[in-house]
Amino acid sequence: MNRLIVVFALLLLSPLAMAGTPRVDARQERQEDRIDQGVASGELTHGEENRLEAQQEHIDNKEARAKSDGVVTARERASLHRSENRASRNIRRQKHDRQDHD
Repeated sequence: MNRLIVVFALLLLSPLAMAGTPRVDARQERQEDRIDQGVASGELTHGEENRLEAQQEHIDNKEARAKSDGVVTARERASLHRSENRASRNIRRQKHDRQDHD
């Protein structure tokens, strides 16, 4: 029992646990779902999809860099949220741009 408590405490105190960004991860997943839905419905062309997916990949890389030292600072978190907001706006604009998607 004591061994389990020690392992659990070590996991909680590990740098990776401190560098967690569950909100960023959940939002990234929702935005990727929005892109997939836009492709399926014909609201997004393959070129738009590629650009939006590249933007999502950029945010993933930015998140990985923020986590690399074991701590995501408030400044890094704010920067991630700004990038996510920008990506969300781009997804909306591309899905509602009234282009003919064949």
